Amino acid sequence: FSIYSLYIIPLLFLFSFAPLSLSLLADSLSPPVNVTIKALKANSAVVTWDIPEGDSVIGFAITQQKKDVRMLRFIQEVNTTTRSCALWDLEEETDYIVHVQSISMSGTSPLSEPLRFRTPREAETQASKSKDEVTMEEVGQSTQLRAGELIIIVVVLIMWAGVIALFCRQYDIIKDNEPNNNKDKAKNSSECSTPEHPTGGLLRSKNNNNNRMPSVNIIEV
Repeated sequence: FSIYSLYIIPLLFLFSFAPLSLSLLADSLSPPVNVTIKALKANSAVVTWDIPEGDSVIGFAITQQKKDVRMLRFIQEVNTTTRSCALWDLEEETDYIVHVQSISMSGTSPLSEPLRFRTPREAETQASKSKDEVTMEEVGQSTQLRAGELIIIVVVLIMWAGVIALFCRQYDIIKDNEPNNNKDKAKNSSECSTPEHPTGGLLRSKNNNNNRMPSVNIIEV
């Protein structure tokens, strides 16, 4: 062996074990947990999951399969930190199986626990949707009624405040005019009782007493 073979043989040995090391790194990545289905409808659904702490994930891969059918749908997305994915073009009243995998720089994680779900009928979806719409309409109507009641109460309070303010103003005006009226009455009564008044009672009674002289009848014999 030459001196170059001493360097080539270790390199070949290292490269032969490189795929094994990459697979070990990929297996060290934990599969997603808490895989659930939300917003389940007759033709669509949303898959959500969580990532274990410590895993540097850059994407996900989802495998969708009908029950008892070999055909699969594979969905993969990288450069994202999202934890949900929408499933579309589903068939109503059909069973599905979903697996989720995490993707990192070293590879993909093992498959998650299989998630089985069944899509409902279109009629059931429409019934639940109409029920929700009715509930929202009732909530909107109750909100409008409460707003109208509050407006009416505010208007009534403003009117009462205006009436009370007007009453207080009129009361102050009447109260201010009462001393002037009393002064005028007192002045008029004093003027009527003085002797200087041409038609006063004292002067008139005096004149009447002077005019009443004793009458004398003279009879000549």
